[in-house]
Amino acid sequence: MNTGADTTDQPGAGPMQGVALMAVAMLVLPGMDAIAKYMATFADMSPGQVTFYRFFFQVICTVPLILTAAGSATLRPKRPWLNLLRGAIHGAASLLFFAAVKYMPLADVFAIYFVEPFILTAMSAAFLGDKVGWRRWLAIVVGFGGALIVIQPSFMLFGWTALLPVACAFLYSIYLFMNRALGDADSPLTMQTIAGFGGTLFMGAALFLGASAGIADFEPSLPGSLFALFLLLILGTLSGYAHMLVVRAFRLAPLSLLAPFQYFEIISATVLGYAIFGDFPTPSKWLGIAIIVASGLFIIWREHRNSKPRADIAFD
Repeated sequence: MNTGADTTDQPGAGPMQGVALMAVAMLVLPGMDAIAKYMATFADMSPGQVTFYRFFFQVICTVPLILTAAGSATLRPKRPWLNLLRGAIHGAASLLFFAAVKYMPLADVFAIYFVEPFILTAMSAAFLGDKVGWRRWLAIVVGFGGALIVIQPSFMLFGWTALLPVACAFLYSIYLFMNRALGDADSPLTMQTIAGFGGTLFMGAALFLGASAGIADFEPSLPGSLFALFLLLILGTLSGYAHMLVVRAFRLAPLSLLAPFQYFEIISATVLGYAIFGDFPTPSKWLGIAIIVASGLFIIWREHRNSKPRADIAFD
């Protein structure tokens, strides 16, 4: 993932690389959420405990790589407190999402969560000066409409449980915003490792306080089998390395350009929901997926057509 002269020689190469990394990460990350739902529903592990393991095993998986590839000096970030705060915010967002998928279908949670690109695009325009033209806004709205077609939410989903993915979307927008705001002070590997420490510390405290208060969703437990331990290791690996791609993507392209590609998560979520939990997609869901993909491809086409040397240039 080099950003050398080859990208500057080709106008727009940086943003296009960012788009590619973001798309890959969004297709992979729902695997993490499917594991979390499996652990909560079939392995009887509380969402709080699953979230703790998610960050704990992320650290276990990334620290050896960072020590091997870059040395122990990279464990001393230039902005440690902001990276720890970023990890804590991500921990809180993950907790809300994992709690939601315990009680609701995986794809339905994603549908409500997809208010997040609107929040992120508005934040990038308000605080980072990213100019968002009407075509970009239209692509986001069309993609969101496709997500609603996929889910076909019922009135029952708009109870208190529906507030969990909405709150998650707000916190995750702040997390993604910080990816861009922190800039190039530290490498993506360093940022993600330190964020893993922040998330682990936050979830350790949340798990202790929740269990002390007798809240069932914070009940502590150990993996009940080697298979459960293996799944938790996969959970930490996916979360650590996929989010490194996200960090890298946000260094190569503006927030407003990358925001619509989060809709790609619905593709993997729908496939995994069917394969693991028996949620068979209806024809209307496939139509919604097609709309989501088309909105992302439209953004790629606009980026390719209007690309310029600066990665943060805005397009209509």
